[in-house]
Amino acid sequence: MEQKSVLITGCSSGIGNCLARGLKQRGYRVFATARQAADIESLTQAGFESLPLDLDSSSSIRAAVETVLTRTQGRLYALINNGAYGQPGAVEDLSRATLRAQFETSVFGTQELTNLVIPTMRAQGEGRIIQISSILGIVCFAYRGAYNAAKFALEALSDTMRLELRGTNIHVSIIEPGPITSRFRANAYAAFKRHIDREHSVFREYYARVEKRLEGPKPLPFTLPPEAVLGKVIRALEARRPRVRYAVTFPTHLFAVLRRVLPVRVLDQILAAVSNNGQR
Repeated sequence: MEQKSVLITGCSSGIGNCLARGLKQRGYRVFATARQAADIESLTQAGFESLPLDLDSSSSIRAAVETVLTRTQGRLYALINNGAYGQPGAVEDLSRATLRAQFETSVFGTQELTNLVIPTMRAQGEGRIIQISSILGIVCFAYRGAYNAAKFALEALSDTMRLELRGTNIHVSIIEPGPITSRFRANAYAAFKRHIDREHSVFREYYARVEKRLEGPKPLPFTLPPEAVLGKVIRALEARRPRVRYAVTFPTHLFAVLRRVLPVRVLDQILAAVSNNGQR
């Protein structure tokens, strides 16, 4: 039986690294990508076919796809769009450049990559596109506007692709994790320090609580290891009729239900309470 090839973005750590390891152990041919040379070297030493892929660069995206398709004789079973980062900050503190940077990685680059592999999947008569979204693609937390917007956009594009790909045997599935053990918080803190002027913001007291949380080791409530995401990804890859959405962690299941059953103002009260204390 032909070994199925999978291309994964954002494999340097956390969810992406776990997916790469788990799928390789399961027998998939994994192309594990990352931005930094040191991470690519580490992945290569771990036995992966690793290559550079920077979602902010069209040339990097094209080069990665060309390399993968050359090595696989033009076949690719699945694309797992995992590469992303979180940009904390109140909406009124987000510059145009900061918003653009969030969307370049999490939306524009991701969609450009996806569009490049769809023709291959069409030609081979099958394919799986798996989008790693978030609980923040379901509901919005305060002070996460850039990330909320990017994940909602990713979900909208995914839903649209699913409609447009009907009848092609190319399935689009969305994975929606809540808190997962990873370097996400550390990367979010770096983005916060890089782009948010805390001292001149009306939200500086809140930001002080956020920094304390992001600097600390205490995990968020209901945090699960990345293997929880791996289990859902395996289902999306291997089910004959994969589900459209797979929720991961209790908060994701809870807020998906609350969004459907509660009046908007009541849900807003809950989301504000969760967001405003600096603990999420």
